[in-house]
Amino acid sequence: MESQRKYPKYFSFEFFPPKNEAGEEKLRNTRETLAQLNPCLFSVTFGAGGSTRERTFDTVTEIKQQSHIDVAPHLSCISSTVEGIREILNRYIDQGIRYLVALRGDIPSGMGSPGEFHYANQLVEFIRKETGDHFHIEVAAYPEFHPQAPDAGTDLNNFKRKVEAGADGAMTQYFYNPDAYFRFVESCEKMGLDLPIVPGIMPITNFTQLARFSDICGAEIPRWIRKRLEAYGEDMESLRRFGVEVTTKLCRDLLEGGAPGLHFYTLNNAEPTVEIWNNLGIVSETRV
Repeated sequence: MESQRKYPKYFSFEFFPPKNEAGEEKLRNTRETLAQLNPCLFSVTFGAGGSTRERTFDTVTEIKQQSHIDVAPHLSCISSTVEGIREILNRYIDQGIRYLVALRGDIPSGMGSPGEFHYANQLVEFIRKETGDHFHIEVAAYPEFHPQAPDAGTDLNNFKRKVEAGADGAMTQYFYNPDAYFRFVESCEKMGLDLPIVPGIMPITNFTQLARFSDICGAEIPRWIRKRLEAYGEDMESLRRFGVEVTTKLCRDLLEGGAPGLHFYTLNNAEPTVEIWNNLGIVSETRV
């Protein structure tokens, strides 16, 4: 973990593009609340198969115009063409965007071909070829390994290709076992990879939703956590309190262990993240 301790602490919050006016208003309120915590970055997701491309762009543009926080749009390989990616890169450059999250993305059910970019390292290579060092590029990392990876070694080599293609940093899939993160970083160090790897944090507020997400993305919910969450049933307040307690401890263990920051998957809700943040006593300074 020594490679991670040298980096300044980096805190970021992830949003998804809202579908309607009510969602837009909720996200504005969430964003304004979280902006008071002075994070380094807001990021905005890109729907499966590019399904939210314009909503992602509109959300990023609004945040850029109305917030003092830097914003990083997600870009996905799936359904993307060379010309389409070139166009959106130029649009982001025109808007003054300096940060990107480059991903392979999820393949929608029934889709035969993923598009002209098959893997995230190809997307990173293209962005670097087209724009040089204009963008700070984040990529995904999987401490518990990508659900489609045949084995751990293959997944680590895939991550290495993204780094060698020009990634500046990585944000991980969420997890609840800190040892998975620490071992992943140690494996990266043995491969000579030297970049900040920021843990992804999913606050626990709804067990059914969390179990569904975790089944899709391959994130393990430890048995003791799962059983406690199941036992709360419809007692959502007790579940919420337990979720905040568990996630706070996870974050504290990660930061004390040398993690260079935290990336919160907010699901467009401010309250759980704010409560965890306050429990940790974080003081953040945005980057210049």
